[in-house]
Amino acid sequence: MFGASPPPQNETTPFLPQSPYGVSKVAAYHLTRMYRVAYGMFAANGILFNHESPRRGINFVTRKITLAICKILSGEIHKIQLGNLDAKRDWGFSGDYVEAMWMILQHRVPDDFVIATGEMHSVRDLLSVTFGLLDLDWEAFVVVSDRYKRPAEVPALCGDSHKARTVLGWRPKVSFEQLCLMMLEHDLHGYGFSLHQAYAKARALVRKVS
Repeated sequence: MFGASPPPQNETTPFLPQSPYGVSKVAAYHLTRMYRVAYGMFAANGILFNHESPRRGINFVTRKITLAICKILSGEIHKIQLGNLDAKRDWGFSGDYVEAMWMILQHRVPDDFVIATGEMHSVRDLLSVTFGLLDLDWEAFVVVSDRYKRPAEVPALCGDSHKARTVLGWRPKVSFEQLCLMMLEHDLHGYGFSLHQAYAKARALVRKVS
């Protein structure tokens, strides 16, 4: 929804969406506000920044990275192809954001709220933390491909959720590092690895490569 608007983004930041998906969400936002104003309906908007969990679809970069680590350890692949590593996002845990949705709906007055952690991390940061959990150098396993770069990039998203924190008393509970660990452990379990076993495989892989 905010697209090319510079961070931090809050409820008064202009919307400059960079994709049909973003445009459609802005339209839904204004429709919701219209019905609230025109008909007095209890209609509220939650503007949720990137929220992730082990249930995230495999075509999203967070899950693509954690699954790629599992595939590398199991020998299915040797490299992962990604697009813009400098894109910056405000990543939070879906469970925290669902709690925010509930709090928005329990508030006595319908309103619009940005829900975000207020922290911004690049895709490089995501790679560094996630591969780093197994003491792996992500640069040895990542190939940058123009195929995965967007025609109109959203350079940086970082939400200012001061209003939600003040009015609703909402706070994110799961840190970026905890989120990376949660998602990696889930996918490792799907491949039959504990974190300890994955670490041992990673060490063997490093010795083999070197």
